[in-house]
Amino acid sequence: MILTARSITGVGMTSQRTRDRMADRLRDRGIVDENVLETMASVPRHLFVDEAMATRAYEDASLPIGEGQTISQPYAVARMTELLLEDGPKRRVLEVGTGSGYQSAVLSQLVDTVFTVERIKNLLNKARDRFKALEYRNVHTRYSDGSWGWASNGPFDGIIVTAAPRNVPDALYEQLAIGGRMVVPVGGKFQQQSLLLITRTAHGFEEKTLADVKFVPFLSGKS
Repeated sequence: MILTARSITGVGMTSQRTRDRMADRLRDRGIVDENVLETMASVPRHLFVDEAMATRAYEDASLPIGEGQTISQPYAVARMTELLLEDGPKRRVLEVGTGSGYQSAVLSQLVDTVFTVERIKNLLNKARDRFKALEYRNVHTRYSDGSWGWASNGPFDGIIVTAAPRNVPDALYEQLAIGGRMVVPVGGKFQQQSLLLITRTAHGFEEKTLADVKFVPFLSGKS
């Protein structure tokens, strides 16, 4: 991917003004973390979707990215990021489900290091190209089954899961540091899904159900 200053900045429906309006809508919907809002306004979401979808990039909607997957709606990205950072800065964050790379890009501006795993090689290769072109040097990627996490780089101060498992994989509990937070949608493809906030304490795990959500299903294996 070869980018120019103009392609990053965007024009018309991909311009900075459009990104600013998106951030204003997120604020109106209840996002209060100004660092998250500034980041959402700065990351060029139109570069994380196919060119044919670029003019819709700043709508508050999930969009297809191929391979049966989607890029999450901006509100979901902002809210999950805000929840992750609600108790303070994070050094090491694991993202399960790289997808287009957009959530990783947002996190890369707000935490020290992002480790992201993806089971679909074609999507991961495209995301890697975007990270390189945009010079996101603190994002590290791995082609892997997400249910394994990334133990060699754990424990993590935060974990974000961008697909919905029926149950949270044991490995992700194990790789969450004491005091760390995990934001994860739970529920199968044909079940009601709920967004959970899981906090690890010295005595175990605390879980809080936050909202009904709809994410693509969490699948095992690599493809």
